[in-house]
Amino acid sequence: MQTVMKPLLAAAILAAMQTVPAHAAGEAKNVIFFLGDGMGPATITAARIYQYGESGKLNMEKLDRTARVKTFSLDAQTTDSAPSMSAYMTGVKMNNEVISMSADTRAIEPNSDGSGNCGAGNGAPAATLLELAKAQGKAIGAVTTTRVTHATPAATYAHVCHRDAESDIIAQAVPGGAGYNARLGGGLDVLMGGGAKFFLPKAQGGKRGDGRNLLQEFTQQGYQLAQTGSELAAINAKAGSRLVGIFGKDHLEYELDRVKNKVDQPSLAQMTAKAMDLLSQNGKGYVLMVEGGRIDHALHGTNAKRALADTIAFDEAIKTALAKADLSNTLIVVTADHDHTLAINGYAKRGNPIHDVSRSYVDGKEAKDADGAVYTTLVFGNGPNRKSSRVSVDSATATGDDYQQETGIRLSSETHGGGDVMLMSGGAGSQRFKGVMDNTRVFGLIKSALGL
Repeated sequence: MQTVMKPLLAAAILAAMQTVPAHAAGEAKNVIFFLGDGMGPATITAARIYQYGESGKLNMEKLDRTARVKTFSLDAQTTDSAPSMSAYMTGVKMNNEVISMSADTRAIEPNSDGSGNCGAGNGAPAATLLELAKAQGKAIGAVTTTRVTHATPAATYAHVCHRDAESDIIAQAVPGGAGYNARLGGGLDVLMGGGAKFFLPKAQGGKRGDGRNLLQEFTQQGYQLAQTGSELAAINAKAGSRLVGIFGKDHLEYELDRVKNKVDQPSLAQMTAKAMDLLSQNGKGYVLMVEGGRIDHALHGTNAKRALADTIAFDEAIKTALAKADLSNTLIVVTADHDHTLAINGYAKRGNPIHDVSRSYVDGKEAKDADGAVYTTLVFGNGPNRKSSRVSVDSATATGDDYQQETGIRLSSETHGGGDVMLMSGGAGSQRFKGVMDNTRVFGLIKSALGL
């Protein structure tokens, strides 16, 4: 009996495998790549509890597929944002500080005004996902809450040997201007975020040493310009229109402060919606990168409350995209460029506010360390807030907007973490995103889904 069943079973399995259709390359007309800068697994968990409770779900967690991504750079166990985002955008593993260049590129610090690129004989540009999409007639865009010249958005459209060459980075985005990146064809269709200081000459309060006003140059190239949230809301999304939105001289405000102080800057969700409206006018599809960049900044400052609020704002942008996109032809990928040293610590009772002091699940009383001092649930492995000896933290202080969580090692600024990050995906082509993969592999999967 067994000798008969084994070949029959094998034949049945083989037949079933042959009836499963292969994943078709090019099933995604559009791709929206969401990058939560520094949004490691602990940050995602803490943000979920902060907003929805332990049993709740973030919008990103409702996507069908999950994977785990290794983020190390070519020369470091713990990556900087520049090579990690560049790996997603180019499929090339490169050195820390380097943006979208070949693996042999050395990081060379620029001049104080953000100028001074690679020099002779130092690497070569690596084609980015947005450049490849533009070559196929698709619309392309990048949206961020940081300066648009910061490492993550820069990796989508620029090629430099050091992330701090921000004056050179933005010059690569201005069609027809000196230093323009011709691989962008007719140019980015949407670019939104902060960082006006790298668009403006020193005489106008900017950083540029070449005297150029790039905001003016963009408008001369036919771009619509928005500099406040109100102006962005009034922008008409029509076929062929292009948009540059620069909402402040530096990074955008943290979400907590934008809302509290009623700052006339758009939310990340509003920028995402406007970008989708504009890019979708292109009948051949689009590729859009959306970054929640200030998550990272708050984590570097060990200010968990602002980090969590910005993570929720990032998640709201994902919710907006999911509501607007047709997932039968649109791939949505959500991931992070690296982890941080944030940890969820102790045995707090269920329902205890995640950014508060820890209260025991046994009796609900404030948990104490071995010396009898009260501590918070969220702590960091390193950063500036480490006292020579611990003292109790009170609840009102711990839940305040400006509270900086305690750290294990004293450093001037908290560092990135070297742990793997999560990837969540849904829509056309998302079935490819599973298992544990290198960040360079993500580029190849998106490229295949687009049929590039």
